[in-house]
Amino acid sequence: MAIRVALVNDYELVVAGLGHFFDSYPEAIEVVQMSADAAVTSQVDIALYDTFGHGSPRVEAIDQLLANPHVAKTVVYTWVLDAELIDSSLRQGISGYLSKSMTARDMVEALRRIQEGEVVVSHSPSEKEPAVAGEWPGRAEALTAREAEIIAMIAQGYSNQEIAERTRLSINSVKSYIRNAYRKIGVSRRSQAVAWALDHGFVARSTHARADRA
Repeated sequence: MAIRVALVNDYELVVAGLGHFFDSYPEAIEVVQMSADAAVTSQVDIALYDTFGHGSPRVEAIDQLLANPHVAKTVVYTWVLDAELIDSSLRQGISGYLSKSMTARDMVEALRRIQEGEVVVSHSPSEKEPAVAGEWPGRAEALTAREAEIIAMIAQGYSNQEIAERTRLSINSVKSYIRNAYRKIGVSRRSQAVAWALDHGFVARSTHARADRA
């Protein structure tokens, strides 16, 4: 029987793109809900929480999923593979912490193991940006997934230091991503980047945005 999965993220484009990740495995994975917030309303075996837009898992979002009677198990999907974050999320009660560098085949296998009762964790911390499946705002403008996430965090009011802390990147790496992203989207100031983001789909469905610090 296929594993019933809900895909959760603040951005509709992100969950829609992630849904296609499993297109080749219809007998193994049934995507029953794609939620642009943590309000899963269908009965699912696994809620797969994509951290795009926040870097690290949001404690309140994970708590909401863990407390949801419709969700049997909660799994984090991210590229921030920091040991401290992983341990904290496991203590919260998640059943898996999976890397965005996984292939679809590996992801399906990991979800199967989680469904059978195993706690599965990816361990490959690196600042190098992995290949990421799916879609994200700004991809049509050639933003990489990580550049797009950093623009999303800027649009929500995160400072460079906060972005570094949540993504577990060095501050110099964050600044490098910002420079590259600004060059691609044709802006030079933070206020321009926020305006561009709001005009190009970087509006989270949920209400977890920060005050704009442009």
